[in-house]
Amino acid sequence: MINMHKFEAMLTRYPLGAVAAYIVLVGLFAFMTVQTVFEVLQGRAAAVSASDILQTLESRNPVRPLAARSDTSVPVGSPFLEGPTVSVAGATLLQRVLAATKRVNGNTLSSQVDLQGPQSKSGFVSATFNLEVTATSLQMLLYDIEAGMPFLFVDELVIQAPTGVADGGKLRVVLGVSAQRQGTK
Repeated sequence: MINMHKFEAMLTRYPLGAVAAYIVLVGLFAFMTVQTVFEVLQGRAAAVSASDILQTLESRNPVRPLAARSDTSVPVGSPFLEGPTVSVAGATLLQRVLAATKRVNGNTLSSQVDLQGPQSKSGFVSATFNLEVTATSLQMLLYDIEAGMPFLFVDELVIQAPTGVADGGKLRVVLGVSAQRQGTK
């Protein structure tokens, strides 16, 4: 290492060398400062360019509104028919399908709960419905039945086209629906 005392002696002996070293060091620091400022400006320009590209890509494929996404949410409630007895669970099944039919402006002609069917031993309750609905409402009815809570399964679907003007353009539908009953606790 250079002794500090010798360094000061050399600078006092050669004052022009000291001035030159000072000018070189100031120039070096100025160059480094300018270079750093240019790098920051280039990084900012790159970020602005990337933001413009992202905005262009997002405008080509707009994000779907949140209301459309909420349709795919999980339904609320128990997946099983609830009730202390099979009869109460059957009544719950009737209420669920009748409410879905009313929501699509359909008519329920008759309904029958089958408490002694082949599936009753495995905890299922079945029901058969005779309905009148329009062709456009049938899809909404089936979706409402299968997508809601409790889980309902369409076992039978028989559709009869309208035969004349007296039917009002409504389809006659025989719909067999079943659901699993919650066991006693």
